[in-house]
Amino acid sequence: MTELAEIFRQHGAAYQTKFADRLLPSHRQAMRAILNCRTENLGGHVYHCDDCGEDRYSYHSCRNRHCPKCQYEAAEDWLNRQQEMLLPVPYFLLTFTLPAKLRDLVRRHQPLMYNLLFRTSAAATQQLAHDSRFVGGQIGMIGILHTWGRNLHYHPHVHYLVPGGGLSDDGQHWLPSAEDFLVHVKPLSRLFRAKFCHALRKTPLFASVPPDIWQEEWVVHCKAVGNGLGALKYLAPYVFRVAISNNRILKLADGKVTFRYTDTNTKQTRCTTVAAEEFIRRFLQHVLPKGFVKVRYYGLFSPGLRQRLRQARRLLEADNILPENPEQLPSTGATKPESDHYCCPRCGQMMRPIKTIKPQRYRPP
Repeated sequence: MTELAEIFRQHGAAYQTKFADRLLPSHRQAMRAILNCRTENLGGHVYHCDDCGEDRYSYHSCRNRHCPKCQYEAAEDWLNRQQEMLLPVPYFLLTFTLPAKLRDLVRRHQPLMYNLLFRTSAAATQQLAHDSRFVGGQIGMIGILHTWGRNLHYHPHVHYLVPGGGLSDDGQHWLPSAEDFLVHVKPLSRLFRAKFCHALRKTPLFASVPPDIWQEEWVVHCKAVGNGLGALKYLAPYVFRVAISNNRILKLADGKVTFRYTDTNTKQTRCTTVAAEEFIRRFLQHVLPKGFVKVRYYGLFSPGLRQRLRQARRLLEADNILPENPEQLPSTGATKPESDHYCCPRCGQMMRPIKTIKPQRYRPP
């Protein structure tokens, strides 16, 4: 199987030389981490099996959030931590997508534009949901930024996991939504567009936006995704999934990369071949700015309102509100964890560490 690290190893130096004046520090750091991941450069341990004499080298992971080798365990840990916020109600997945005409501007000003995407979409949802025609109370939201389409093209959007209902303003009642309906997406889309326009108008970037974009219909989706635990399991891979996993990379040959993806419209598996330079460019445009927080909490799920969240849970438990017949969720697509480093790959017996490998100083290719 061809890995992302091998593509960087063969073509990364040429790419960095060609785009030296435009390559962001976060891009260089991601490339360096992926190249070093689970190699002697990061150090590790040697394990020995006393039963069959087998030795196994186990190198350290880079822990970079864009590395395809390092994210499964992180997703599992995140999932375990989120379960304390679960509410026994139906859940919904909302998706807000920025128009194609904005994407070049977003790519060039990622911290500002990603923050505006989060802030305005969350505010629009909470405002509309608070309307008595819908929920009529304060909802909770977990938001996750996602920047790629399945063919690695740039497609910035944000997913929100939202429980079906909210807490009344006086905190005395849980106000349930319907099991299959939260809010109307058309007024939500227009409210999101208006709030984004208002926020962007306060920045120097507003003049760079084509005026007709404010007359377009912006894309917002809302779908029921079953109960809380199932919804979290569905969303967890979005939190830690990287732009492409190693098992989707089929071949590296003659300076070109072939990878597979699922066509959004037909749901059929397709393959595409691009130059290695183009493949690296597509991957790196999804590397987030250093320190950028891609998972955010709003409403009842925000850290400052956990007391109201606990009150909502008490009300729900007292009323015994539980979702019925939760929708079957699609597979998460998560990669299986690695084999236990202490288990002998030849005979299956436990291995013991016999040597520590010190990290080596990394020298860029």
